[in-house]
Amino acid sequence: MQEPKITQAMIDAYDEYTHLTLDRRRFMEKLTGLAGSAAAAAAIAPLLAANGAKAEIVAANDTRVTGEDITYPGAAGDRKGYLVRPAEVSGKLPAVIVIHENRGLNPHIRDVARRMALEGFLALAPDFLSPAGGTPTDEDKAREMIGALDAAATTANAAATVAFLEGHAQSTGKVGAIGFCWGGGLVNRLAVGSPDLKAGVAYYGAQPKAEDVPKIKAALLLHYAGLDERINAGIDAYQKALKDNGKDATIYVYEGVNHAFNNDTSAARYDKAAADLAWNRTVEFLKAKLA
Repeated sequence: MQEPKITQAMIDAYDEYTHLTLDRRRFMEKLTGLAGSAAAAAAIAPLLAANGAKAEIVAANDTRVTGEDITYPGAAGDRKGYLVRPAEVSGKLPAVIVIHENRGLNPHIRDVARRMALEGFLALAPDFLSPAGGTPTDEDKAREMIGALDAAATTANAAATVAFLEGHAQSTGKVGAIGFCWGGGLVNRLAVGSPDLKAGVAYYGAQPKAEDVPKIKAALLLHYAGLDERINAGIDAYQKALKDNGKDATIYVYEGVNHAFNNDTSAARYDKAAADLAWNRTVEFLKAKLA
C-alpha cells in the first residue's frame, strides 16, 4: 500500500489544531480537503499526531536508570512528577527539569527524562496538570486542560520545582531545565521567574516579553524549527532583548524542519538529523553550565 503523502499545508493545519483555535472536527474537514478524500485524511491524521506506541527509546524498566513517581512541594500544594537518575551513579548529580509539551506528562516525556538521566543528570519531569487532577490519556483533553492553566501559577510551580531540586539529597544544588513546545515557553518564563535557575533549554518555545528579559539570570540555549512561522515570529525581539541586556544566550534555527522536530513519536514532524544535533548541543550545554 502506498504511503500517504503529507504536505506542509497538512502539517500547518495540524499545528493550528493543536496550538491555536482549530477544533478536531474542523481540522479533519480541512485535512480532508487537502488530502482529497475522507479516507486519505483518516490515513494521514495518525501520521501527523504523536504515536505513544513509539515513545520508549529508553524503556521504563531499563536497568541503567532508576525512576519513580513522586510527590513534591509546589508553590501552593503538592505536585506530582517522575524522578529518574542513572542507576550506577551513587554520588550527587546536577539536576534537570524536563518540561512536557501541551499533552502533559505522557510516556514520551517520561522517556526523555530517562534519556536525560543516562546523560548523567538527576531528571525530574513534573506533571504541570497536577492541580487539575493530573495528565489524562486523552490528548485533546490534556491540551484543553493545559490551556486552562493559570500562567503565573504554573510559573510559580516551576520555580518551586527548582527549589525542590536545589535541596534534593541526590542533587548538587545546580538546576537546569529543558522544555518542548508549551514546555519550551515555560522554560523561558521560568528563566524570568526564578533567579536560581542556572541553565534553560527551550525547544521551539514561545518567548517572554522583552521587558522581562533583564530578570533572566540563567544561561539559555534556544532551539527553533525553520518552518515554524508561528513561534519564530518572536525570535528577533527576544534575541535583541537578550543581546541588549548582556545575557548568556545561544540561538539555533534548524532550517527545513517543523515545530516538534524533536518528538520522535510524530512521524510527519520528527527530523532525526536536527533532533540529534540539538540533543548533542543540549547535553553539552547543560553539562557545562551545571558543572
